[in-house]
Amino acid sequence: MTPIIELQDIHVHHKIRGGKLFSPRLIKAVNGVNFSVSRGETVGIVGESGCGKSTLASVLVGLQEPTSGQVLFAGKPVSKRNAAGRKEFGRAVGVVFQDPATALNPRMSIMDTLTDPLRVHGIGNASSRRTRALELLSVVGLPASAATALPNQVSGGQRQRVAIARALALEPEVIVADEPTSALDVSVRAQVLNLLTDLKDQLNLGMVFISHDIQTVRYVSDRICVMNSGQLVEEGNAAQVFDAPTNDYTRTLLGAAPSLLQR
Repeated sequence: MTPIIELQDIHVHHKIRGGKLFSPRLIKAVNGVNFSVSRGETVGIVGESGCGKSTLASVLVGLQEPTSGQVLFAGKPVSKRNAAGRKEFGRAVGVVFQDPATALNPRMSIMDTLTDPLRVHGIGNASSRRTRALELLSVVGLPASAATALPNQVSGGQRQRVAIARALALEPEVIVADEPTSALDVSVRAQVLNLLTDLKDQLNLGMVFISHDIQTVRYVSDRICVMNSGQLVEEGNAAQVFDAPTNDYTRTLLGAAPSLLQR
């Protein structure tokens, strides 16, 4: 089966000023990564802050151009597609950001937040877009009455449900969730994780779940990629990575969560 998104030898380098006479220094945020995700699977990317996982997420959703390497969508290079192709790619990949408080426009009602992607892509009319927005609220477990609220009038967990509904608005094939629970209270994290997992199964989505929390990644992922210093240092199904890690860095992460070592 052809992956929906495939990264081939992706490098993302940044030049920063520093050192003698302010000579440029090269930061290799992503350094030679190969990665893919297909429909119906959840791939977890785990690593500590600064390892490059959020930069990799930006490449996956088209917000960051790689320094070198190829991004393939349905087997074809994204960078060589025309404007219509890039728009198709934008529809196929939904994004859930870390903090719903900053990801949602505070001046837009939840109804407007959910109908805006449909309007931008010219999908339906005002009536059908409103109907779709109410369907999305139901899908993520929110009442229709939430449609008239502003983001600051609902709880953090409800805001993240709105963000997930917005990511689903264009019926994507893949959802990229970058630390989607780190800004939430512990009491609502499991609810959001369960929602994402249920939606992935119901809609046959591919999902890339990115987190520094290895316990969370294990909970939701079919396949896990461990990232360190811009590289994927270990990859395998959840049981392989957790029961028989081959990389010292993976063992270090597991050591920080000793309860996960118990079968």
